[in-house]
Amino acid sequence: MHRDIDFSIEGISKIEGHASLDVKIRQDKVEEVKLSVSEDKRFYTQAVVGKNALNVPMITSRICGTCSFAHLLCAVDAVENALNIQPAEQTVVLRKLAAYGMIIRDHAMHLYMFSMPDVLNKDSILEFDAEQQKWVKDAFKVKGVGNKLSVLTGGRAVHPTNLLTGGVNSTPPPEEVKKMIEELKGIREEVARLTELFYNCTFSLKQDTRYVCSQNDDFSYIGNSIIDSEGDSIDRKDFLDHFFRVVIPYSEAVGYELEGRDYVVGALARVNLKKNKLHRETKKTLSNFLNAFPSNDIFKNNLAQAIEIMHAVDSSIEILESSDFKKQENVKPEVKDGEGIGVVEAPRGTLYYHLKIKNEVVSDANLVIPTSQNQIRMQIDVKKTIEDNIDKDKETMVKEVEKLVRAYDPCMSCATHFLHVNWL
Repeated sequence: MHRDIDFSIEGISKIEGHASLDVKIRQDKVEEVKLSVSEDKRFYTQAVVGKNALNVPMITSRICGTCSFAHLLCAVDAVENALNIQPAEQTVVLRKLAAYGMIIRDHAMHLYMFSMPDVLNKDSILEFDAEQQKWVKDAFKVKGVGNKLSVLTGGRAVHPTNLLTGGVNSTPPPEEVKKMIEELKGIREEVARLTELFYNCTFSLKQDTRYVCSQNDDFSYIGNSIIDSEGDSIDRKDFLDHFFRVVIPYSEAVGYELEGRDYVVGALARVNLKKNKLHRETKKTLSNFLNAFPSNDIFKNNLAQAIEIMHAVDSSIEILESSDFKKQENVKPEVKDGEGIGVVEAPRGTLYYHLKIKNEVVSDANLVIPTSQNQIRMQIDVKKTIEDNIDKDKETMVKEVEKLVRAYDPCMSCATHFLHVNWL
């Protein structure tokens, strides 16, 4: 018997903005899937226009409480490129550490709190049994260390105050650096255990798409050029010639295509394209798990995030052990006018800032967010997930869609579940 089904998933909580999913099934065929994002209209691209460019990073860090470091660092990168500011090497190192702290705490939150219940077949961590409670302890320990590294480098775990255009307010005290090294070493066992869990996860959805990330000399998160899985390389100043905005009529968030095709950004793309640049200790400890890459399975994004946590830990240990931080003067702008592109790998993928500056004042701004770049492919994969489960009951279809969305880890998937489902 063929079924006709319409269903909507609405009211997703704990997200930046709002999202919903509408599905139309006729004669057991998926005719329509609409993944709609409705963001609160905070007008950040207009809010920074007319502002002093040196102050813009502190403003844009408020875009997201989870990825505030990414937005700040990307704005700093754009302003410095526009005004020909060459930061000191120590400043660059501190920014790397700040990005590593962001990766540790953000990936830990996603993997332990949002995706792990799927793997363990629970609705939430609140349902973990006595044996599974060890994962909750691991979660707070790993995320706590990421928070402390963020505080050490940024001054605060959220909306950092220490990272400035051209420099920093202060450098980490030696005694705090020593403590940080020991705490980072103290979570390697937990991170290895987390990686093994997601390596053994059997969830799977294969994709036919391109993977894109920024490229630099090492596996850090402030990029130079842009590379993809087909071997192409794009200078960041030219990214607007290749990445095109796509208006989605039923969604208030735009999508993006790379030269007319969907693509994916995030941890999966980074590990696919740059796993040879991972820290040597990470490659040594997780060698068996790295054999899973390159992969075209979106659920391996979770595994890639776990690997990135270990890389961030090992890279931070090496930097802290080899650095002697000293107070330095911040670098001033050499010019007052310019146009700059900032490129940073946020936890969820490549983030771009394009700023135009006149007399040290921003005249135009364009921000390209990772979730927007993944939205088109995510909707394609939602449709495929429903088609693969077309013979299942509606509750199962919803659950499988939720698991898929969480695997992407977009900003809107911060909700542990799509809490309210309306079947029409």
